[in-house]
Amino acid sequence: MSRIVVHAKAGPDGMLHLDVPLGSEQAGSEVQVVIESAARPRTPAEYADWVRSMAGAWQGDFERPPQGEYEQREPLG
Repeated sequence: MSRIVVHAKAGPDGMLHLDVPLGSEQAGSEVQVVIESAARPRTPAEYADWVRSMAGAWQGDFERPPQGEYEQREPLG
């Protein structure tokens, strides 16, 4: 069975009700349900702060390795 993602919101009573369409070919199949909180989208200010936090984070070298020799081919046509 493939992975199915269903986005839902708990009601005011704190209960979450799900209807997950699996199809008749999956009738009687055992499934596993994992509940995790959805990530809250970042605000533009939070995203800008995250981008700024990346400045200076790279500690390696910015050097392009050798790319090898150019392959000579016969001309087309």
